[in-house]
Amino acid sequence: MNRQFRAICILALGQALAFSQAPPKQAVDIKDAEVKEVLKGAPPAVDQQLKVVDVGKYNLAVGIVHRGKTTDRADGLVPGIAHHNQTETYIIVSGTGTLVTGGTMIDPKEISKDSTAYKILNGPSANGTVKDGYARVVKPGDIVIIPPDVFHGWVGIADHVDYLSVRPDPDRVLPAGYVNPAIQK
Repeated sequence: MNRQFRAICILALGQALAFSQAPPKQAVDIKDAEVKEVLKGAPPAVDQQLKVVDVGKYNLAVGIVHRGKTTDRADGLVPGIAHHNQTETYIIVSGTGTLVTGGTMIDPKEISKDSTAYKILNGPSANGTVKDGYARVVKPGDIVIIPPDVFHGWVGIADHVDYLSVRPDPDRVLPAGYVNPAIQK
């Protein structure tokens, strides 16, 4: 990971610490080697949480996501998700694809409170498809901020797109102290 991405991650973590009520007594590192270790074992299209940190007012999660080539739907609908209480910030690390946000969700289905996606990754969320979303091509260095309840999904990935996802968790659904098993010491 290059210096720009490290600086962005440090800035995001630093801002979280600055706004917390009772910040930790020490900074939390996520090393490039740890990101690469988790990413190398990541199945396509499955978020991999790196760490979840209690920063006072809320928990802050940082994940890495690998999305492989997409097979786009003939009807033009885009599959994806909307998180009810969580803003996500995507920092594109490698590859390129089309990120679709907003629009009208069709037949949303709430994810189970017992699922890993709920307990470890995103908290309350709904999956579905969307029409009339805003599509933009993203590439390494791009940053996208996705507010709560804004649909987001991917199309047009010719090879892959990898991105960091920074997720403030104001309701503390995600487990503070979580460390991905691939990088636990």
